[in-house]
Amino acid sequence: MKIGIIGAGNIGGNLTRRLTALGHDVSVANSRGPHTLTALAEETGATPVRVEEAARDAEVVVVTVPLKAVPDLPAGLLDGAAEGVAVIDTGNYYPQQRDGRIAEIEDGLTESRWTERQIGHPVIKAFNGTYAQDILDKPRPRGAADRVALPVSGDDEAAKKVVRDLIDELGFDTVDNGGQDESWRQQPGTPVYGNTGGSEEIRAALAAASPERTPEWRA
Repeated sequence: MKIGIIGAGNIGGNLTRRLTALGHDVSVANSRGPHTLTALAEETGATPVRVEEAARDAEVVVVTVPLKAVPDLPAGLLDGAAEGVAVIDTGNYYPQQRDGRIAEIEDGLTESRWTERQIGHPVIKAFNGTYAQDILDKPRPRGAADRVALPVSGDDEAAKKVVRDLIDELGFDTVDNGGQDESWRQQPGTPVYGNTGGSEEIRAALAAASPERTPEWRA
């Protein structure tokens, strides 16, 4: 598939490494410009582009930038994407640690619903509680007893299937966490965040989540 990755930090960089190794056509962008991505491009074969070009013809777009940077993404970011593009949101709200106060999220809006409103397109929440190194180190064959499962949330069932199939190809199981209004179950501070268990453990962790944010995760 043609995949655009916006953000070349730990998660974005390692997804670029894995997805190019699997044979996908990956374009990668960051806020500092293509010239800063030369080393990653040489390592992986990905194409460094400007943020405005990252989604062009893409069937999957990964938005993996700090939440506070999402409103600064270019307007019409997804205008040139393939019809039915699946947009993956890996983001988390870190009010004290990085992002500052975002009133709508503090008032109860889920993080990914907020991101949807900023970019004007439905998203699939995935990889947000995944350690970046695990993307490289923990892939396992389908059916392996120690295969890690990742929670996935989103309202667009067709896009969700594309994302779940891609995660399976990357070497991980998935657990469907329902629609975007349930995505609070995989936000920071919940039992599933950073959890590297299998499908049953992840289902149990999602079920055990509380919608009440702990003080560490509030502004």
